[in-house]
Amino acid sequence: MTRDPWDRRIQRANELAERWPTAAEILRFYVELAKFQRTIYGPNSWQGDIPEHLLERRPPPHMSDIWLAQPVYEYQASQAVLTPGPVEPVCPFCASKPVAGVLRGEGEGAKRHLLCSLCSTEWEYRRVICPNCGEEDQEKLPIYQTPEIPHVRIDACDTCHTYIKSVDLTKDGHAVPVVDEIAAVSLALWSEDHGYTKLTPNILGM
Repeated sequence: MTRDPWDRRIQRANELAERWPTAAEILRFYVELAKFQRTIYGPNSWQGDIPEHLLERRPPPHMSDIWLAQPVYEYQASQAVLTPGPVEPVCPFCASKPVAGVLRGEGEGAKRHLLCSLCSTEWEYRRVICPNCGEEDQEKLPIYQTPEIPHVRIDACDTCHTYIKSVDLTKDGHAVPVVDEIAAVSLALWSEDHGYTKLTPNILGM
């Protein structure tokens, strides 16, 4: 039986709302959204309720569909067996763009994974490369961090002027990437003030 992923997200969002007052309003809104999505997640929740085009394995055509579609895609992805193939900067399950990077410890360092913006699939991806334009020059791939949120950073690209947030689980093993990415609002504001555009919005359109 697949474990419901929303309980941990709700718990983490409530924890961060207490710790980071500047993100509290957004996180409390996310908690209500997550509670709604939890009612859709699973094989018995969609029949007769979800439009047929959302059950196809492709990104939904409108942003307004995503709140409804995400738990459907996420459940489908959790049941899928993916065939190994070339590593691409889009999700190997639904072909959506990544909403965040995730750094997971391995040996004495950390490997980067990308986190799908729609179905929450993670897949391994090289660290020193822009997932938008493919830039590989480290000098053009600056990293920005703030002491207030030490486990979340901005991975920016000075070639295409996009950015993605990365959640470093080696610095905070309790982080839940879907939630911590949303909570790091101050990093998003800083990035946009400095001319970077987010690679793809999260579930809240941010």
